[in-house]
Amino acid sequence: MNTHFTTMSARVAATVQARLHVRYAGRRDRRDRGDVPGWVLITVMTAGLVTVLWAFAGPALLAMFKDAISGVTGKK
Repeated sequence: MNTHFTTMSARVAATVQARLHVRYAGRRDRRDRGDVPGWVLITVMTAGLVTVLWAFAGPALLAMFKDAISGVTGKK
């Protein structure tokens, strides 16, 4: 009787482990694919756009910022 219980427990544990592996291993593989290259690409493109815009519009943006601050503080 004790051997039968041990064998049955081992079968149940193996079945649960196999089902969990199938369920969660597939999700992890799908979720991990493409995440890092995507956010790296977005970060690099954003930094490039900011650099290009700052190079062309930097003086105008700085003047606009100074005007806005002086309008709030009342100082010129």
